[in-house]
Amino acid sequence: MNPITIAIHRLANGADLPLPAYATAGAAGMDVVAAEALTLAPGARHAVATGFAIAIPDGFEVQVRPRSGLALKHGITCLNSPGTIDSDYRGEVKIILANLGDAAFAIARGDRIAQLVPAAVQRATLNEVTSLDETERGMGGFGSTGV
Repeated sequence: MNPITIAIHRLANGADLPLPAYATAGAAGMDVVAAEALTLAPGARHAVATGFAIAIPDGFEVQVRPRSGLALKHGITCLNSPGTIDSDYRGEVKIILANLGDAAFAIARGDRIAQLVPAAVQRATLNEVTSLDETERGMGGFGSTGV
């Protein structure tokens, strides 16, 4: 698959920070760093500045995903995950972090806080009908297929 080109604009608050980048050749997501320092108390959430804005091509989105190490070791995750950055958004990218752990967590400027994963978007047309076809599962949801 050929890579897409995403225009990125470094903002004043991100002047000395690295731009999002893949850490390894096989990485699916680009690491994103914080453009501000803060401490997240247990149960707190904050939209963390990144110091850049992007212009995503039509037909694509960029998904915001948590870093697995932060989630496992500290209970730090992205709310609304995966979050979506739409192709028509031009403001600063911010990462909504939440502390699900039991201790305060300090984030330093330049710390890796999330991953960005570009993805194609499939648009849909809704067709209103009076009933839906039957399936084996039917209306069973939320655990209805087993543990």
